[in-house]
Amino acid sequence: MTASPVVFADRLLSLGLARVSEAAAMASAELVGRGDEKAADQAAVNAMRDQLNLLDIKGTVVIGEGERDEAPMLYIGEEVGTGNGPEVDIALDPLEGTTLTAKDMPNALTVIAMAPRGTLLHAPDVYMDKLAIGPGYPADVVSLEMSPSERVRALAKARECDPNDITVCVLERPRHEEMIADIRSTGAAIRLITDGDVAGVIHCAEAEITGVDMYMGSGGAPEGVLAASALKCMGGQMWGRLTFRNDDERGRAAKAGITDLDKIYARDEMVQADVIFAATGVTDGSIVEGIKREPDHLTTETLLMRSKTGSVRRMIYRNPKEWVGA
Repeated sequence: MTASPVVFADRLLSLGLARVSEAAAMASAELVGRGDEKAADQAAVNAMRDQLNLLDIKGTVVIGEGERDEAPMLYIGEEVGTGNGPEVDIALDPLEGTTLTAKDMPNALTVIAMAPRGTLLHAPDVYMDKLAIGPGYPADVVSLEMSPSERVRALAKARECDPNDITVCVLERPRHEEMIADIRSTGAAIRLITDGDVAGVIHCAEAEITGVDMYMGSGGAPEGVLAASALKCMGGQMWGRLTFRNDDERGRAAKAGITDLDKIYARDEMVQADVIFAATGVTDGSIVEGIKREPDHLTTETLLMRSKTGSVRRMIYRNPKEWVGA
């Protein structure tokens, strides 16, 4: 008799995923503002891996710290969990914003997503051209084929507002200078961020709170899959197209099983099934508050989401320091 497959019990797994995210954030707490990016990242990696291995899952890291020869822990392809439970894909960034953490700047997060095996895009460590908007718009109201100014005007038309009322979030990088000039030619405002484009995309899903209507620009492809996971839970549209600078990067795509190098991935092509997503604040930001350090306690805020129900929880966790990591 053939055994029945283990069901992806996202409701039960979601609280465990929150613990994973919280553990990584708390581990990096003592390194906020200390100027050591590598130490902060390593602390988060160690804690996230330890907590993942307590979950009853057969997990495979598909978005992680890099290839196996580049990362000793949470590398792409690493198996995590107890081995007793559903087979799942895991996308993670133990510390999104290592520089933000080291400098105690806003919007550093620990981020993780989980979905049934084979349903998350195995994005190689290359750049991705990204475009995202929040919920409530007609399908494909904007596209990657449009120029930046055309996207602004199309979104303003859909919102029935003037382009001056649109705010676009963009990573502050020299490669985006022409795009920024084109956006500003419409009269739209730009919110520049120094790092953390997962948070930048999430801003679009809560435009009434964050003031951000659209995200555009190139950033890491792995972060694109994490951002798509969040938008699948919160609502919104997203597109991504991999970009390659050399043959080595094209080789990474081939190794990940990607054959169409020009393909534009919609949100539901990057995240093909129900997903759960957790993000915990390390430094204060516009999405969640950062870690609060008290003499005997650490307090975190975590955003925990499930695409199946569209539920979004904000969880405050106050933990005695002697139990951090337990």
